[in-house]
Amino acid sequence: MTNAEETTESPYDVHVTGIHKKGEKHLVVAAGRGHQALAHDVAKALGTDLVPVTAYDFANGEIYVRFEESLRGTDVFIIQSFEGLINQQIMEALIMLDAAKRASAKRITIVVPSYPYARQDKKHKGREPISARLMADLFTTAGADRIMSVDLHASQTQGFFDGPVDHLVAMPTLCDYVHTKVDASNAVIVSPDAGRIKVAEQWAARLGGAPLAFVHKTRDITRPNETASNRVVGDVAGRTAVIVDDLIDTAGTIAGAVRVVKDAGAKDVIIAATHGVLSGQARERLANSGACEVILTDTVPIPEEKRFDTLTVLSIAPVIAKAIAAVFNDGSVTKLFEEQGAEKK
Repeated sequence: MTNAEETTESPYDVHVTGIHKKGEKHLVVAAGRGHQALAHDVAKALGTDLVPVTAYDFANGEIYVRFEESLRGTDVFIIQSFEGLINQQIMEALIMLDAAKRASAKRITIVVPSYPYARQDKKHKGREPISARLMADLFTTAGADRIMSVDLHASQTQGFFDGPVDHLVAMPTLCDYVHTKVDASNAVIVSPDAGRIKVAEQWAARLGGAPLAFVHKTRDITRPNETASNRVVGDVAGRTAVIVDDLIDTAGTIAGAVRVVKDAGAKDVIIAATHGVLSGQARERLANSGACEVILTDTVPIPEEKRFDTLTVLSIAPVIAKAIAAVFNDGSVTKLFEEQGAEKK
């Protein structure tokens, strides 16, 4: 992508904030208040600025949103992250979608780096909701033509939305960094539970065929955020164990996994995950877990009070920006990650 300033060689022409392809279409990037820093980084990577948006809360908690420039006929990408006041941020995203639809945007993509209610993707007991599906229905009703997200908790969540879903992956970003920190010949990839084995296999392939292990755990479905890590299945003794996951919330599962992996003889332990929600005592649990490094991306904001000495936060903005550019130019999003994988082989 080019900078906003027009040159004679450029195929783009900018008349409002965004990128306009002469005689074709106009890309606009907007952001809710959930994670402005990430949105600015995405816009910068695309070579543009965020479209000006006025957003504030009324005294009774209602949300007001207005785009300060015309969106008529544009290809709009609305970025909203969900952390902290998640239900308020969801409502803000829905109102932004509705505003863009009523402003006659040609195509609207909601970019949710961390999909809200992703863990409620199925029923464990009768009379429960499937809240992840509800989120997709709400985005559709509000005006989204397309959803873009990073590392969905369950891949089948893509089927909840009746339209295109771009399922981006943070593994290349995380794995490339881990590759600089460990001796791949003496590493083992550890899944914190049996359900993440397929992801662990992909990690192992990118690290040159490292062996696999997983932590056997049990979960009480009547008590949220509580699991018990029991034992390691696989050989970790004397190796650097890289525990990989999609999301760390209260860090109970990951801290338990570190404990049993170290008890099984692992030399060092590194934690790598995409979404660092870090609720409750997560900061203390991770800082005191015994892991030599915890690596996260910034799909959700990680404020200073949640950070600690062994934490590394990697930017996901380049991944999102490349995907937005591919969608805007009718390219292949999947090919982006296939090419990244080929580069490592």
